[in-house]
Amino acid sequence: MDAQTLTYLFVFLSFSLYIGIAIWSKASSTGEFYVAGGDVHPIANGMATAADWMSAASFISMAGIIAFMGYDGTVYLMGWTGGYVILALLLAPYLRKFGEFTVPDFIGTRYYSTTARVVAVVCLIIISFTYIAGQMRGVGIVFSQFLDIPITWGVVVGMAIVFMYAVLGGMKGITYTQVAQYCVLIFAYLVPAFFISMLITGIPIPQIGLGAQVVDGSGLSVLEKLDQTIVDLGFTPYTDGSKSTIDVFAITMALMIGTAGLPHVIVRFFTVPSVADARRSAGYALLFIALLYTTAPAVGAFARLNFVETVHNTQYSDVADWFKSWEDIGLIGWADKNQDGKIQYHPGSAFQGKPTFSEERNEDGSRSVNNQLTDNANEVYVDRDIMVLANPEIAALPAWVIA
Repeated sequence: MDAQTLTYLFVFLSFSLYIGIAIWSKASSTGEFYVAGGDVHPIANGMATAADWMSAASFISMAGIIAFMGYDGTVYLMGWTGGYVILALLLAPYLRKFGEFTVPDFIGTRYYSTTARVVAVVCLIIISFTYIAGQMRGVGIVFSQFLDIPITWGVVVGMAIVFMYAVLGGMKGITYTQVAQYCVLIFAYLVPAFFISMLITGIPIPQIGLGAQVVDGSGLSVLEKLDQTIVDLGFTPYTDGSKSTIDVFAITMALMIGTAGLPHVIVRFFTVPSVADARRSAGYALLFIALLYTTAPAVGAFARLNFVETVHNTQYSDVADWFKSWEDIGLIGWADKNQDGKIQYHPGSAFQGKPTFSEERNEDGSRSVNNQLTDNANEVYVDRDIMVLANPEIAALPAWVIA
């Protein structure tokens, strides 16, 4: 079977599993609807918490950010991981011990102040909306590619599915669905990483492969090869950071504090029987999360290297179908500025803003771009959020791995 058929099959099996679990574990009481009855095993709760954390931003966007920002992108890795550590060690167990389900409840009760509670609610709403905006765009990208629809409709489809799960099973249904979701997510993230690491370095473990030599006989490590490749195109070295120490500190601290206040993660610590179990589930979750977060830098570096070597100076008529499928939904764009039929990838924006396409195609099969072109040498627009999803196709992995 081809990759598209296998993709539909795997997605069907995954959703069947989720729906089956949601029906089996649907809430039958108020306690089960809000806190899953408070009797979830710490390991299961750790997996569910990890699935919460491994959301669209972590699963799709983080490696994409690192792929294009390089060293500077690690602030997101540190900020989100540090935020979980603060939440797990310094916040959630004490909220559980105090008996309050949310930070606003805790602040209002602890300080006997309705005003303080309102301020906390406003802060929480701002954090949640900011967080959800990024998550839902990731959902839109997934469904737009899978169903070949615009991102806006992809977001609508994703919201409808999440709504169905939440209403059907409440926290109990979501908890056990997310245990299965964690298994699916980590499998889908790690298997392509293993294959790509093996192809580039001969080492199947991506965390080790990131520091290993490439197998092209150059004697260079992955990061040295990547630095050399993108510097030749005019980019700054991948391993150089442009942010000042205070900038890195400020962004990391903001991400840590913001993510530590996420209500959907805090409430996870009320689904276990005791405070001790809450601490244990936090430890398990950190272990499960680490599998993805230690792999993301390698995925980002491999994706950038593969993208440059596959796309730059390649005849458009020879590019693989993955490029044209992402081009169809506007997440990659190409404009032949020098009319040579080849894709040129350099620093700078190819278009004034994001590319907009007409329904027509040029003689070489490329999409007709309506945007005004910029005067630099770059001919490619690529949305960084597609890198994780496109990575297996860029590397020409087997169809079942792509699926």
